[in-house]
Amino acid sequence: MSSVEGRRGGGRFLGFPLEGFGLLTSLLLALATGFFTFFLVTFLAIAALLVWNGLGGHAVNYADTYRYAGFPAGLAVLAIAVVVFGVLWVRGKVK
Repeated sequence: MSSVEGRRGGGRFLGFPLEGFGLLTSLLLALATGFFTFFLVTFLAIAALLVWNGLGGHAVNYADTYRYAGFPAGLAVLAIAVVVFGVLWVRGKVK
């Protein structure tokens, strides 16, 4: 794709258009991004804690992965995604 096509069509990121999202679509994408991040970070934290507890003989509670890793990461990404998709939505409305 040439740079002219990218500018005219609004561009793409990982195959998704970066223009034309409605308000509901933008909010759903932001929410999905936050959920995905929460579950991915929680999974990775549980796997790391499993290794930590197994190899080190520790007894750290696995519920801490939700509270101290997954939840803050999910909220941070959700906040960033709301801003990003909100800006894309406003740009679409202004054009």
